[in-house]
Amino acid sequence: MHKIFRSSVQASISILRSLHPSNSILFFVHDFSQSTSIPKKQQRVRDHGYDNYMEIEKKIRKVIKVQELILSQPNSMVSSACLDNLSRRLGFKQFEAGRFVLKFPHIFDVFEHPVQRILYCRLTRKANMQIQQENEAVMAQIDDSVTRLRKLLMLSNTRCLGLEHVRIARREFGFPEDFEFSVILKHPQFFRLFEDKEGKSKYIELVENDPELGVCAIEKVRENEYREKGGDAENIRFSFVINFPPGFKTGKYYKIAIWKWQRLPYWSPYEDVSGYDMRSLEAQKRVEKRAVAMIHEILCLTVEKKISLERIAHFRITMNLPKKLKDFLLQHQGIFYISTRGNYGKLHTIFLREAYNRGELIEPNELYLARRQLAKLITLRRPNTDHQFVYSRRESVSDRFDRVDLDQVKVGSEKSWNEVKVSDNEQASDGSESDLESDGDSCDIDEDDDCHGNAGV
Repeated sequence: MHKIFRSSVQASISILRSLHPSNSILFFVHDFSQSTSIPKKQQRVRDHGYDNYMEIEKKIRKVIKVQELILSQPNSMVSSACLDNLSRRLGFKQFEAGRFVLKFPHIFDVFEHPVQRILYCRLTRKANMQIQQENEAVMAQIDDSVTRLRKLLMLSNTRCLGLEHVRIARREFGFPEDFEFSVILKHPQFFRLFEDKEGKSKYIELVENDPELGVCAIEKVRENEYREKGGDAENIRFSFVINFPPGFKTGKYYKIAIWKWQRLPYWSPYEDVSGYDMRSLEAQKRVEKRAVAMIHEILCLTVEKKISLERIAHFRITMNLPKKLKDFLLQHQGIFYISTRGNYGKLHTIFLREAYNRGELIEPNELYLARRQLAKLITLRRPNTDHQFVYSRRESVSDRFDRVDLDQVKVGSEKSWNEVKVSDNEQASDGSESDLESDGDSCDIDEDDDCHGNAGV
């Protein structure tokens, strides 16, 4: 049966060649081009190095929320009852905040008030030093923040972005808390702040383009690649650095498709493409590759070369990005990596693969190093013996600490914390109902529907 089918196919092909030789050639070329195209839908291959990075990042986001809560209180300390009441606004359940701070004794110091005889929480000396180090690194990079914001506005097709969208992503780009004043209003020669006609939203507009800033980071990588290793200039001219994750299967035709895609010309993300005709198939392919270069450039402007998919979704319309960003990025797993760790699968974080090696940034900056200090404090799980968390026992445990199981210490600590909190709810201070402003980081603790709707995931 198989031989009969093959003979019939060969007979039909011979008939096509005899009748329309030119059409038969186009038929074979079209069939070959389809088989060597990059598949539109691909399954995500996990890379545990990035996923482990996000597991620590998940704890960092919660620690930062609790730190901001404590620093907003008088004397930078909060009682157990007040902490429980305020932390519920951050998404913690009842008594969850108390158990959470006990997990990180190198960041949170739980002590008994000498007069009120109730538990209080404050930041440790190491945590305060880390916050000071990060703030100093942010203020030292004001000039770099101005440059990053100018380049970010140049990527927009209207040369303006919403102030709220930039404020939500200010941590990723290394902008200070008061960036509206220290970065925008202090540099009127670069930026202009205005409101829309209805006066509901503010926008940042770029005053003037700088051609010297319109050079992508990938272009500098190509230049270094060509100067150091040499090679064919035609193959390097429009190529990207591709490193597939472990276990990613690449077949023969897939490699041919990647080779063809690497040589495909495209327009620079900083170039105005409004005057080009986008109806041809070649133009659409260039626009798709331009979108890859756009996301690549956005990641290069971030401090840690990573950003959540929900953050990029805010810039999708102004930067002409595809609607289904997740499916689009899965086509290029050798350039980007999407991690779903960090918020029960609701948060999608995009990493630039070429910027990392074994879970660490290849070219770290001062702000990145300051933030990694907080990650080190989180991973130090051994309790500090200077402060005994189990107040039910007043005996000395310093001599027998190495023989005590760490899990038993945690269980006893959580139990004592919960018992004290039940009795302290009636003695809560007047500041327990104070309002706590959110920083607009809606995609870290609780995902907004707007973020997912924009991302098209």
